[in-house]
Amino acid sequence: MTGPRPGPVAPGERIEALDVLRGFALLGILLLNIIGFGLPFVSYLNPAADGATQGVNFGVYVTVDVFFEGALRALFSMLFGAGVCLFAEGRGAGPYYRRQLLLLLFGLFDAFVLLWTGDILVPYALAGLILYLARNWRPRSLYIASGVVFTYLALLYALILVSLGVLAEQAGEIQARVAAGEAVSASERALLGQYAEMAFTVHPPAQELAREIASWRGTYAESFAANAAGLLGSTYPTNLPLVVFWDALAGMLLGMALFKGGVLQAKRSPRFYAVLAAAGLTVGLAVNVAEVGLRAGTGFDTQWLPSFSSPLYDLGRIAMGLGYLGLVMLVCQRALWVSVRRALSAVGRMALTNYLMQSLICLFVFHEIGLGWWNELERYELYFVVAAVWAFQVAVSLWWMDRYRFGPMEWLWRALTYGRLPPNRLAL
Repeated sequence: MTGPRPGPVAPGERIEALDVLRGFALLGILLLNIIGFGLPFVSYLNPAADGATQGVNFGVYVTVDVFFEGALRALFSMLFGAGVCLFAEGRGAGPYYRRQLLLLLFGLFDAFVLLWTGDILVPYALAGLILYLARNWRPRSLYIASGVVFTYLALLYALILVSLGVLAEQAGEIQARVAAGEAVSASERALLGQYAEMAFTVHPPAQELAREIASWRGTYAESFAANAAGLLGSTYPTNLPLVVFWDALAGMLLGMALFKGGVLQAKRSPRFYAVLAAAGLTVGLAVNVAEVGLRAGTGFDTQWLPSFSSPLYDLGRIAMGLGYLGLVMLVCQRALWVSVRRALSAVGRMALTNYLMQSLICLFVFHEIGLGWWNELERYELYFVVAAVWAFQVAVSLWWMDRYRFGPMEWLWRALTYGRLPPNRLAL
């Protein structure tokens, strides 16, 4: 005798708090991604690259970096982990792995076709392949596993920080000798090359930056080639296996633990969420203010610019993410801001659609196939685009979810996962 055939979650079975939190994270993540969409990608790491070291642009950089950098991605990862718990319940491995492989295809489409260098769907799909093995773990085991991965990342970042410092000091001494007319050895020249390559990431030479700008301001084919070269040259072979995969996995494991403890479903007491919000925001702001102050105080020195050169990076962003989690859960528990919750819930129920929609809209706004505003707007002006995208996505999501059970991409994802077409139209 066989059980009921597995299928997609019905709208009435959804958990509103998860949808609201997902919508909050989805909209908020554009605050960071817009820099990568609208400016040379080095601007994401180094505000000096686009002149955002004073005035309103510097204020925007500080505000976004202190309050949001990494925190919303952390929430997104936690919610993905919660989604694994929900999806794996009562379903076999077959549908789960089909679902992950489809997500990988969507991510590759986002990264290559929609030209989004910072796509997170690919690492989420790959990390999710491993995550299924942890679906039945107890919360304590999940917390420990998450902590182990975060510890690996902190040690890696500490190693990078120390290595950058030593390399910078040695390169400075060699450069001083070269300037004095002294001969240097082949190994010393190689060390100078390593330092130049490292500095290139956050302080590219003007001619190289001009070359990047020309390729991204060119035809779609030229932009595609430049983007693909970056993805295949460094993002996938180096950044993904070394950092990004583990960054995603750690957050997902934490999200699974929080879900199994009822934290993400607004099931804990208001006091619990108030303490979580206060503690998370206090710790997160303290760490983030210190990090941003250090970068600015050193004149955006190469050693301190990358987020991954700070061993406390994950502490700051995870703490901020948990702080926002506490605030959103309090709003859901107390039934506050009904219209805002309804809007965020609609956006969250269409998270995959809206994530890809952000890439599509920004492709049109910033590249030559559309408005061609890439590298044309100042940093603060990019946030007018963010506001417009938010307004559009909220309006579209509310309209769509009043008429359909699933967003367009969510429906396609389910149809391909289960091999049948789920009913989508709601009775009006």
